[in-house]
Amino acid sequence: VQLQASGGGLVQAGGSLRLSCAASGFDFGDYGMGWFRQAPGKEREFVATVTWSGGSTTYADSVKGRFTISRDNAETTVHLQMNSLKPEDTAVYFCKAYRGVSEYWGQGTLVTVSS
Repeated sequence: VQLQASGGGLVQAGGSLRLSCAASGFDFGDYGMGWFRQAPGKEREFVATVTWSGGSTTYADSVKGRFTISRDNAETTVHLQMNSLKPEDTAVYFCKAYRGVSEYWGQGTLVTVSS
């Protein structure tokens, strides 16, 4: 199983980034997908999830209206479009695949938002 996150980088406040997570080694279309983040010195926190079909999404209150999660089952990829970025969005972002008690985590990609 591999979950390869990419797209992180340094951006100014108010800017945008698009993260991608390429999945392989499991039945991607059977799994919900999510993005989580961990800021320096803080615990990992939920950002957004999307169901296996892409028909339903959920967001943390802190990112609602600014971030959009989407998935492409044909490409086995999940994306996180991040707009109106704030310095407090600075964190390592991780993607996760989940189905029942089964879950897989990818390595993170660092997002740094400068003020």
